[in-house]
Amino acid sequence: MQTISKNIDQLKEKIAAAAVKADRDPEDILLLAVSKTIPTDRIKLAREAGQIDFGENRVQEAREKIPELPEDITWHLVGHLQRNKAKYCPALFDWIHSVDSVTLARELGKRYEDRGKTCKALVQVNVSGEESKFGCPPGLAEEIFTAILEENFLEAVGLMTMPPFSSDPEDSRPYFEKLREIRDGLAGRGYAQENLNELSMGMSGDFEVAIEEGATIIRIGTAVFGKRNG
Repeated sequence: MQTISKNIDQLKEKIAAAAVKADRDPEDILLLAVSKTIPTDRIKLAREAGQIDFGENRVQEAREKIPELPEDITWHLVGHLQRNKAKYCPALFDWIHSVDSVTLARELGKRYEDRGKTCKALVQVNVSGEESKFGCPPGLAEEIFTAILEENFLEAVGLMTMPPFSSDPEDSRPYFEKLREIRDGLAGRGYAQENLNELSMGMSGDFEVAIEEGATIIRIGTAVFGKRNG
């Protein structure tokens, strides 16, 4: 069985190859290791292998695991966030990828201000329109993005999406293209580029296509840690 360290090394090689193919700098792409359901001992192995950024899907699981892990890890929340769980986020997360309403942006802004901590925030957009997917409709992305900008302790940095599941990576391309188009539309309407640098999209099965379409953060679980038990 391959080690986590080897998995990470192989991923970095694939990221670099995909970036070169797309005429991009590999250094502009962040590998985010998604550690949901992964025990802390395996997360520690990934950190020992040089991985710094990790993503959790559920606040409660993060609350249980993060205190047991190295303090130099940068934590991202990549799963759906209920407003009543926002109060826990400042103690846990440096990034929130799943801001999908104005009310959630306001609540997060208040909670991070209370702690005196700034959080990087992305608007999650449901570009596919699937009812099973979280995220705002594309038409509401600008309103939520603006709400993040209005919060002193939230830093708007870009957009996130999840395409429908498919075994063919090419099936994800139109959804990645759409997110990039939404970002470019915001830039065209005068929003600062520094608030639009990040496109969080692409997972273990389709990250190379995502990189070709402009992803700056790829959320990888299985290809780092192996298949999950849950």
